[in-house]
Amino acid sequence: MVITILEAHVSPEKSAALELAYRSAVHKLDEGISQTFLLHAFNDPSLWRILTVWSSREALDKMRQSGETPRGVLIFRDAGADPILSVFDVVVHQAE
Repeated sequence: MVITILEAHVSPEKSAALELAYRSAVHKLDEGISQTFLLHAFNDPSLWRILTVWSSREALDKMRQSGETPRGVLIFRDAGADPILSVFDVVVHQAE
């Protein structure tokens, strides 16, 4: 399991458009995505993140090698922001 985090600062006047674009885009998840979350920081109203849980590193690599701009990047760019990507291997996972 792998988690990607896209992070960007979005101006407050564009935050509603960002949320709407995210809701529309994730109506159907891409192959290999188990879950995705749109996160908004409590202490910084301009800070947003898209956290995505991938079933495997291979699924993430397949998407990245497709040559297409990832949907999350497009969502942020449409809101006037250029996100930073972080990739994490899940070492331990616990769920109810």
